[in-house]
Amino acid sequence: MGLKVGLEIHQQLDTEHKLFCGCPTNLSEMADVRFLRILRPTQSELGLVDQAALFEFRKGRSIEYEAANDTSCLVEMDEEPPHRLNDEAIDIALTVSILLGSKPVDEIHVMRKLVIDGSNTTGFQRTCVISLGGSVGREHKVEIQHVSIEEDAARKVEESGRTSKYRIDRLGIPLIEVATAPTISTPQEAQEVALQIGRLLRATRRVKRGLGTIRQDLNISTKDGGLVEIKGVQRLDMIAEIVTSEVTRQVSLLEVKRTLEERGLNIEDLKEEFYDVTQIFSGTESKLISKAVSSGGVVLALRMPKFRGMLGK
Repeated sequence: MGLKVGLEIHQQLDTEHKLFCGCPTNLSEMADVRFLRILRPTQSELGLVDQAALFEFRKGRSIEYEAANDTSCLVEMDEEPPHRLNDEAIDIALTVSILLGSKPVDEIHVMRKLVIDGSNTTGFQRTCVISLGGSVGREHKVEIQHVSIEEDAARKVEESGRTSKYRIDRLGIPLIEVATAPTISTPQEAQEVALQIGRLLRATRRVKRGLGTIRQDLNISTKDGGLVEIKGVQRLDMIAEIVTSEVTRQVSLLEVKRTLEERGLNIEDLKEEFYDVTQIFSGTESKLISKAVSSGGVVLALRMPKFRGMLGK
């Protein structure tokens, strides 16, 4: 099967204030300020435009932000430059690095990850590497690639039409990221490694607790299959099941591929010729299709030769 899994564990730090300003790291259900933004992609230093950011921009969405005066300031609103990097967050990250045997870097540099889904008012996320290397595990040591700190994203509270609404109280709360190498070979081991890292983080007594304070991203690949990242897994006991499901999906796709090759399917057999079959679905019981058709939508069909029995596998 050739399963390889890498983990990215993100945990909120229980610091006195946020990563780049003096606001507290509490959440608020109140909104004293509201403002509207439209985020646009920009070119990198190499003159390139991120295709994912361009895709989000072409949706034509606008972002409405809510802020409370007691949990947010002009830094989160991107109306003021970021303040000094939070020393307390650095101290916690260095403590975790020592526990993992990870070597601290000589200098900490703040970098930017492009984000244009609205979860950050700036259009990017600030992150910095604290240490490199290290390991976790008992019998089978799993390599740690890096330990970093970064700012958490804003909370999405509503979506209506082409407008998304975010609350920026969570934006800027320090996150520690612990990333492993893709050397985990079984679903159960992935869950065990995540548990060990989680216990190590909690042992510092300087991380937040509760649902939503820790999130796991799973990078999963199989032999002859693709690399898939499953983001935002919050329940530890679901990791093994999620990895197993993804492996099953990839194995099924490879079986479909082999069957189509045996049937002699060539790429030239697939043509982008669409047929309007709306009339066939005029009496459909599917609420989704019925609603689309009644709103003026159409149902299009595409011929897929040699695919008999393949759909749904």
